[in-house]
Amino acid sequence: MDTWQHTIKKTVSFAGIGLHSGNTVKLYIKPAGPNTGIRFVRTDLHQDVMIPATLYRVSDTRLATTLAKDDVKVSTTEHLLAALAGMGIDNVVVELDNDEVPIMDGSAAPFVHVLRKAGRLRQKSARVLLRITRRIEVKNGDSVVAIEPHDGFKVSGEIDFDHHLVRKQRFAVEVDPETFMKEIASARTFGFLHEVEFLRRNGKALGGSLDNAIVIDRSEILNAEGLRFADEFVRHKLLDLIGDLALLGCPVLGHITATKAGHAQHLQLMREIADHPECWQLVKWADNGEEGVLEKVVMTTRAAGNKILPYLVPPQVMPAANGAPLPA
Repeated sequence: MDTWQHTIKKTVSFAGIGLHSGNTVKLYIKPAGPNTGIRFVRTDLHQDVMIPATLYRVSDTRLATTLAKDDVKVSTTEHLLAALAGMGIDNVVVELDNDEVPIMDGSAAPFVHVLRKAGRLRQKSARVLLRITRRIEVKNGDSVVAIEPHDGFKVSGEIDFDHHLVRKQRFAVEVDPETFMKEIASARTFGFLHEVEFLRRNGKALGGSLDNAIVIDRSEILNAEGLRFADEFVRHKLLDLIGDLALLGCPVLGHITATKAGHAQHLQLMREIADHPECWQLVKWADNGEEGVLEKVVMTTRAAGNKILPYLVPPQVMPAANGAPLPA
């Protein structure tokens, strides 16, 4: 894992439609200075509104991960966040002229392709890493998400759908830029035809098509080109997981396992991490290359959040996933 923070060498742009809104959107990713983190800026409003990519800004996890500040939102952020995290890019400003990140082909691959062409720029600030020292687990029925100590960043996923084309799938990978590009980035979002039809009747998935999602009927996959991987479904779930975990604000040293999980469970895990500082340490590499413990913090959720996100100040009231405020 890189010891130094990185941004991109030049501004890149994308154009597409929002998966759920169906609106056209133009998006720019711009270089940013050390310790900026990832910040979204809506440029279509009367004044620019900056939304930091942090777990404290998650306002909705239904169907996608939505970030919000006051009444301004940016939805379907997970694929772009996965591309940035997977490529080891720490600091950028993302400007967009609508309220949803374009879905592109339903994966992170288009973002990765353009970011690679732009190139990474090493910055003069060391990365702060969150190293897990004790297991943390979140259970909701048969959904389990956990993180435990590991020398690196590893993700393991399992899904189980009552459909003969999906069934039970498992996949695990040590994540670095090369493995992310090869094994995860091109895995597309997916849905079942009857669910897509229901969503559209309720004003969702208005931009969805066979160009940006795998659609499964009762008996077949409707996409003419078929699957990119035999287990593309579980790989995409791990893509979402990597994107959501980027909202911690710094890279993680740990092994995350996700069984029958989604955005809501990912958010729960991040909140558990913030709420249990006795289970992790913040570390960085010194100039001589040796890893050093910054400090072992034992404090409140709010203070721990400040340590996880040293350059972002959490709002006075943290929004819950359903939009309701949580106590400070």
